[in-house]
Amino acid sequence: MKMKSLILTLAILVSVFSLVGAQELKSPNGALTMLFSIKNDGTPTYQLSYKNKAVIKSSNLGLELKDDKKSLVDDFTISNTETATFDETWQPVWGEVKAIRNHYNELAVTLTQNETDRVLIIRFRLFNDGLGFRYEFPSQKNLIYFVIKEEKTQFAMAGNHTAFWIPGDYDTQEYDYTESKLSEIRGLSEKAYTENVSQKSFSSTGVQTSLMMKTNDGLYINLHEAALINYSCMHLNLDDEHMIFESWLTPDANGDKGYIQAPSHSPWRTIMVSDDAKDILASKMTLNLNDPCKINDTSWIKPVKYIGVWWEMITGKSSWAYTNDIPSVQLGVTDFTKVKPNGTHAANTTHVKKYIDFAEKHGFDAVLVEGWNEGWEDWFGYSKDYVFDFVTPYPDFDVKGIHAYAKSKGIKMIMHHETSGSIRNYERHIDKAYQFMKDNGYDAVKSGYVGNILPRGENHYNQWIVNHYQYAIEKAADYKIMVNAHEAIRPTGICRTYPNLIGNESARGTEYQAFGGSKPNHVTVLPFTRLIGGPMDYTPGIFEMDISKFSPNNDSHVNSTIANQLALYVTMYSPLQMAADLPEHYEQFMDAFQFIKDVAIDWDESVYLEAEPGDYITVARKEKGSNNWFIGNVNGNETRASNITFGFLDKDKKYMATIYADAKEAHYKTNPQAYTITTKKVTSKSKLSQVSVAGGGYAISIIEVK
Repeated sequence: MKMKSLILTLAILVSVFSLVGAQELKSPNGALTMLFSIKNDGTPTYQLSYKNKAVIKSSNLGLELKDDKKSLVDDFTISNTETATFDETWQPVWGEVKAIRNHYNELAVTLTQNETDRVLIIRFRLFNDGLGFRYEFPSQKNLIYFVIKEEKTQFAMAGNHTAFWIPGDYDTQEYDYTESKLSEIRGLSEKAYTENVSQKSFSSTGVQTSLMMKTNDGLYINLHEAALINYSCMHLNLDDEHMIFESWLTPDANGDKGYIQAPSHSPWRTIMVSDDAKDILASKMTLNLNDPCKINDTSWIKPVKYIGVWWEMITGKSSWAYTNDIPSVQLGVTDFTKVKPNGTHAANTTHVKKYIDFAEKHGFDAVLVEGWNEGWEDWFGYSKDYVFDFVTPYPDFDVKGIHAYAKSKGIKMIMHHETSGSIRNYERHIDKAYQFMKDNGYDAVKSGYVGNILPRGENHYNQWIVNHYQYAIEKAADYKIMVNAHEAIRPTGICRTYPNLIGNESARGTEYQAFGGSKPNHVTVLPFTRLIGGPMDYTPGIFEMDISKFSPNNDSHVNSTIANQLALYVTMYSPLQMAADLPEHYEQFMDAFQFIKDVAIDWDESVYLEAEPGDYITVARKEKGSNNWFIGNVNGNETRASNITFGFLDKDKKYMATIYADAKEAHYKTNPQAYTITTKKVTSKSKLSQVSVAGGGYAISIIEVK
């Protein structure tokens, strides 16, 4: 009897056994089952189920090689299998929670190709919240250097699911999300491909990851990738007749998909699945599939709440450039004191000091300034191919004086590097630029990659450029600099390994509210898609929604209520949070602004209370090192009553809750500034029913009463 118990225990621990030429892997809790097998022609396949419901039907695996008679797609036999169980708890430098459990069962299948004697390992890790797998290329004499023509990974869906998607594009992710059935993607994307998508050669059934889906029987499925290093970004092409997604790697300027030298491996392909949408938001699988932190001393990496000289340029109220004269590169002008200032340049010493004063008065950590360095007049006035030098200020921006003034106020400055997509130029100057930052008291940089990639016309997301983004992060770590990269590759959890990557844009952020607006439910989709890979510098906190009131040439409208903007500081997790509006707009609503001042940016615990992609998200987070909690609710296109309980609070404590909510007459379009502020005592037994209007929401600060 004891022997039978031992055998059963080992079976549960490893959760792997053979089934007539197949290998089965179960998640630690047994809810997920992955089955690996080989077809008669030697093609490797896998399938995935959740609580006996099909998630991924039998799907092919492999890679097509360029200029090679035999690709890594078939003619394989299993030469070895290895299994393992892993369970650890690790602490992130910053994050939604103080500690993260990394618990999975693993199956590594070694395949030998009969004709070539090449070896390919496919490694599967099955967590309670999903599956990750990757290709590994061990050292071997018959496969040393090779070029990927295409990765042939398939994700065969079990039905015509509802999807939240943006079209495949090799250069931008800055789209509103479309909600549709998978079968509708082709028709709905045609207009996007003819008008907006920068990569015309991509299929009209192509979509980007992270891709969020919901099945008719209530399963939530998310497809993405993790640990994208030295490899091209993966898009997905849909065979909408058979409902099969297949990987489609971003090509380089020559059309190649990747240059590989063994030993090496691909990124992880990830499939999250649950019957509860909240589990998708709470999942840490993407982080767990990345390597542990490689920075020995992380004491200099700190979450940042900041304001900045930015929104006034985005809206057209002010300018990045110092002058509107004929571009200086054409005239050979190097002395900007000899050109006429345009009178709207925002990054001037006097103006920046006002921002520093506002930051000090209201308890912010830092101030970002864009448009401080020479070159913007060329970039806007002549050519997007202009390159910046990152160390030469305009004559009205006193670098040393501003550094001294900010330091005297206890405020850090955030550097801005617009590379204009000129990668080689940035790499050529990056050491000098980072040293300039350290010499002048800058500990963080916001980098931008707007424009075509130079010099070869690469795409933003192919292997060569992915390697550049990684190089910039690692080089910044050498200088103890934190990075917030805009227009860069969408995150895949690299921030675990390099936590100085404290934010990215890599999606349609608040700036698009000044370019015509975003859908009012946009922020109810982003946490299910873009944020799966890491935090976003979304730049929330806009209080004046009618942009024409302060920028007459811009008739855009921010499709959000003030209460919704406050809630974003909780629902859009990031250790880098900006109060993006102009100081004078906050001064008109100081009672609402109080929430932005109070809300934390680093957390010990996060509890997702309600969630439905495209409709609503409600989350409660506990401030790191305190007993204070903050709640955020963002609502979609329809007015809704949110009903929550406070069972996450300590049972023996009392709290005072301040509720910032939409007023009855509020509406994101017609009355966005209508809000109410109420206070009430709450305990762990309290309940709340709160109405959120279309494009609205609510935010709550919960302070322990001592």
